[in-house]
Amino acid sequence: MDRQLELRHLRYFLAVADTGSFSRAAEKLFIAQPPLSAQVRQLEGLLGQTLFTRHARGAHLTPAGEALLPRARAVLAAVAALPEALDAPEAAPRLALGYVPSASSTVLPAVLQGLGGGTRRGAAPAGQALDLHLQELITDTQVQALHAGTLDAGLSRSPSARHGVQVLCALEDPFVLAVPAAWAGTATVGRRPPVQQLADWAAEPFIAFTRHRGPATFDQSIRCCLEAGFSPRIAHEAGTVQGVLDLVRAGLGVALVPRSAALLTGTGLRLLPLPVPPQPDRLCLIARPGHGHPALPRLQALVQAALDQLAERLRGHPDLGSD
Repeated sequence: MDRQLELRHLRYFLAVADTGSFSRAAEKLFIAQPPLSAQVRQLEGLLGQTLFTRHARGAHLTPAGEALLPRARAVLAAVAALPEALDAPEAAPRLALGYVPSASSTVLPAVLQGLGGGTRRGAAPAGQALDLHLQELITDTQVQALHAGTLDAGLSRSPSARHGVQVLCALEDPFVLAVPAAWAGTATVGRRPPVQQLADWAAEPFIAFTRHRGPATFDQSIRCCLEAGFSPRIAHEAGTVQGVLDLVRAGLGVALVPRSAALLTGTGLRLLPLPVPPQPDRLCLIARPGHGHPALPRLQALVQAALDQLAERLRGHPDLGSD
């Protein structure tokens, strides 16, 4: 019967290579020298190579033996590591989640808490760990990443039908007009302000979102003004909702911002409601159609709960809630 290479062949080979002597290797392995020599000769026969140069003072590796040495160590190390590798927990599934800047302070915190307290490894279905990766991306970039497979889901502003993505849940988040508190008039103090006509503010300087940071929001705000019959005089720009609100608070102009910005207003400015368009902007959770990531149902439930909570908070806001 043909003999096969076995792990003991490699162990005996390494013992001789490490000690430089067949007799010392036999002592190290607690076996007699003749069986050790026989196993090494058997290994040489299996490989068709002479591995040692034998002499009276010991044994030296041949070039073939030198080539085998690191490979033999690697094989035995891999075998020794098998029990630990099999006992290790299954690798956590990776969830890549994009989000628009306006979601970072309105929806994302509650979602992160539900996924595991905002830590990098959160709770996935059935208690499985989740390797969470977050990326701040505008909606168009999220859509590209979803189709490229580098993103699993995204918290975005309203994607269009041409984007070819699936909206898993959404909350209407139409524009309102942010104005310095002093410009809102004393008649609105202490009660909900009346719905405004955007054209009535056409003469005021406008603060816009920087277009390259949020082209969809910028374009939509311009479109709202054009539909109201005027082209806005853009005096200043900012890259985030908070930045826009800070400039409004400083009395530098007015701005169209998402309704959810009410959670960021603080003092010094008011949010004035506008007529809601037939298709208002929405804050959405989007994914690639047919994408079956195991954590998506859990993520969808958390985002829906966060959107419901956001809607409730907005209903209680003094500027936006019910009279």
